[in-house]
Formats: sequence, C-alpha cells, structure tokens
Amino acid sequence: MAKLTKKRKIANAKVDPEKAYDINAAMKLVKEVNTASFDASVDMHIRLGVDPRKADQAIRGTVSLPNGTGKSKTVLVLCTPDKEEEARAAGADYVGLDEFVVKIQNGWTDVDVVIAAPNVMAQVGKIGRILGPRGLMPNPKSGTVTPNVGAAVQDVKGGKIAFRVDKFGIIHNSIGRVSFSAEKLAENANTLVQTIMKLKPSSAKGAYLKTISVASTMSPGILVDPKTTGSIIL
Repeated sequence: MAKLTKKRKIANAKVDPEKAYDINAAMKLVKEVNTASFDASVDMHIRLGVDPRKADQAIRGTVSLPNGTGKSKTVLVLCTPDKEEEARAAGADYVGLDEFVVKIQNGWTDVDVVIAAPNVMAQVGKIGRILGPRGLMPNPKSGTVTPNVGAAVQDVKGGKIAFRVDKFGIIHNSIGRVSFSAEKLAENANTLVQTIMKLKPSSAKGAYLKTISVASTMSPGILVDPKTTGSIIL
C-alpha cells in the first residue's frame, strides 16, 4: 500500500467519511482539501438505482454546464467537404473524413470528442470498434451525429458534456476545476444532477439517486447530500 503524504493525511482528517455534506459545503471542502500542485479536475460520481443492462435504464444524455468544465476539448469533425468550412469556423481542431478514418484505423485517437454528419456514418461505422470502447463514437442522443456540425462544435467548446451510466450504475463526470469558485462548482453540479433526474425511467424501482460524491484529482472523496442539489431522491 502506498504511504500517505503529510498533505494527504491532513486532507483526510478534514473530511468526515460518514457525513453527507450540503452541496455548497462540499464544494468549499473539495477546494480546501485539494493536494495537487496543478489545477485539478473536480469530478462527480452519481450512483443511480438503475439496471444498466436494461435498455430503458441505460441512462445517457448531454448537458451544457453553465460555467464550463475548465478544459478545452479537442474536437474532430467527420464530414463531407461542403461542411468542412462550417466546422473549422466553429473551432473544430480536426476536420475531414477518409484521411481520419484511416488514421484512426492505424491507432490515432488523440481527441476528446468526435462529431459526425449523418451522411458519413457508413464510413464512421468502419471505426466504431475503435471509437466505441474509448467513448468517442458519435451518437445522435449525445448530439454528436448532426447535420449542424458547427453548432455541435460550439456546444462542446462551450461546456457541453456527455454522460452515461456505467455497468455498475454510476455516472462519472468532471464538473470543473479546483480554481473555480465553490459557487460555480455547485451550480455545475446542480445542473448535471437536475438533468439526470429528468431522465429517470418509469421502470426504475426504489431510490433513483442513491449516492453522490465529489473529489478532485488528488483529494479524498466527499459525500454529498442529494437533497441539497436542487433535486429529491425518488
């Protein structure tokens, strides 16, 4: 087992692992106990009362965080030549089609988001087995398969994120950086939770929001009381 540093021991002592904190208090605390020397990501982990094996309970969607994520995402747009200028003007980092399909087939996946026009999905399907496991496969439900590629790029660059429940029923997403104010982090967190609440499937039984926790890249996890996120446990 790795030996805890002095900073980490001090940070751990400030967090009560049995207490579910008010959302605002949790965001102040996650900033206080951060031990990283860089602008660490603040991540939220939401455990849902769903069975992801059931199609209607495989929760996924998108949300535009009001304060962004603090990270500039690298975007690839796969489209025909008539859409390339639109994508570039919106700020896409890479634009094209055939050359990038070949490049990805050869192992290149150095992007955060892939956006595709509907009329090129046959070509994109050739690299689905590469993009899928990396969470990069364009999907209409996440807004990454669209004829309006420029608007999609602007959404991603402006703080729009995609989320999906994993096989354990947990959604993991960044909601900002430790340099954000506690108020901005709480606002982003509330927006994410409220969006997930709207997606509650009618077939889900019992508590929908089971637990919520937040942590920076190098800090202890902090439990959040779901009732303080502007939502209610259903």
